[in-house]
Amino acid sequence: MKMSEPAIAAISTPSAPGGIGIIRISGENALGIAAKVFTPISGEDLTASKGYRAYYGSAFAEGKKADEAVCLVYRAPHSYTGEDVAEINCHGGLFITNLILRAVIEAGARPAQPGEFTKRAFLNGKMDLAESESVMALIGASGRQAANAALNTLDGRLSGKIDECAKAVAGVCASLSAWVDYPDEDIEEITAGEMEKVFSDTKTALEEILGRYDSGRAMTEGIETVIAGRPNVGKSTVMNLLTGYERSIVTDVAGTTRDAVEEKVLVGDIVLRIADTAGIRQTDDKVENIGVEIAKKRLERAELVIAVFDGAEKLTDEDREIIALCKGKKSIALLNKSDLAPEVTAQETEQYFDRTVTISAKTGEGRDEFEKALTSLLLSSGFDSEAANLTGERQRDCCQRAVKHLEEALEALHSGVTLDAVNVCADCAVDALLELTGKRASAAVVDEVFSRFCVGK
Repeated sequence: MKMSEPAIAAISTPSAPGGIGIIRISGENALGIAAKVFTPISGEDLTASKGYRAYYGSAFAEGKKADEAVCLVYRAPHSYTGEDVAEINCHGGLFITNLILRAVIEAGARPAQPGEFTKRAFLNGKMDLAESESVMALIGASGRQAANAALNTLDGRLSGKIDECAKAVAGVCASLSAWVDYPDEDIEEITAGEMEKVFSDTKTALEEILGRYDSGRAMTEGIETVIAGRPNVGKSTVMNLLTGYERSIVTDVAGTTRDAVEEKVLVGDIVLRIADTAGIRQTDDKVENIGVEIAKKRLERAELVIAVFDGAEKLTDEDREIIALCKGKKSIALLNKSDLAPEVTAQETEQYFDRTVTISAKTGEGRDEFEKALTSLLLSSGFDSEAANLTGERQRDCCQRAVKHLEEALEALHSGVTLDAVNVCADCAVDALLELTGKRASAAVVDEVFSRFCVGK
């Protein structure tokens, strides 16, 4: 483990009033700094404390008592950062937490940079780079699938699989290097068939991980979704039903929605980045026509389309235009206004859409059926939050480069070039995999990863 760095401090709770505020201190003399700000009611010396201890007492700032508080003590290496850590837990007012933080900095700590606590955990070997990135994914998780995927990565599911792949290819590289460097020694030569199997099996395993990336990203970051339909079919009412409040303006006047109204919505365990768009129709209104064109463009790039139809009216030419625009898209048809006499049957739309649900956006009837249809449609894509999943573009790039180098190694093997060339390609694949977990990542890559973290984590 690295030597402890100078102490850093930050507020590790959200920047908003709450029941509790936590000021975290980590590094050299962290307990000595905490002792200048916090006094246990027992009179014990914090600097002599063992790890995993909690002390009730008072926090002081500007020469007087600032708050009643609890101080938690963790001893290196058994802490989040691998260093000595003290966490002062005070009441969660913004003024109080900032006042105590200022006192901690005046006592000798310096303000922590974004992600610096987790960066120290990485540098001290508490977690690798892939696991570190999953910390922010877990913090930002909006649904169960996202949280499960991030937690499994934090537990080492991805790193274990990547290490397994790297070890297999590195074994080939070691055999090739020994055979090439010591031709006179009695070293058993690895066969072309053995090399091909390792390269092919590893390539297949990495492609499976890559294959889950897009669906996994959609499930963890939210699926870009568009609510589409002609005017006055109830799109905005559907939007309001899903968000749980009046996000979109609802009137009987056609063309009320002129621009896309966006919101992130949790439906069951699925996060939708949803947009309520202008009603698609032919119009002479220049402003409304711009909204219609925006709606069509949003529909083109959407990952999911929720097409809304007025179930109390027969399908129109405008409805059929929307059906045509949804062709080839992952889509759900909502036959709205089930509280009125039906004029459209599910059989009329289900041949064009993945799922059809009858609903009354006004009364909420059918919302549970919509949630079930959405879950069955999207979770059938094969995303498994329990599997090894990539959590960002950096990891995806490393994985793609490893696959590319393995393809080059296989091509070199089949073309009959020297084993030196095969070894170079395989070694590059190992480097890309070790960069993913951070075992050979440059300082610039490490700094970039942690620059995206929040302060206090």
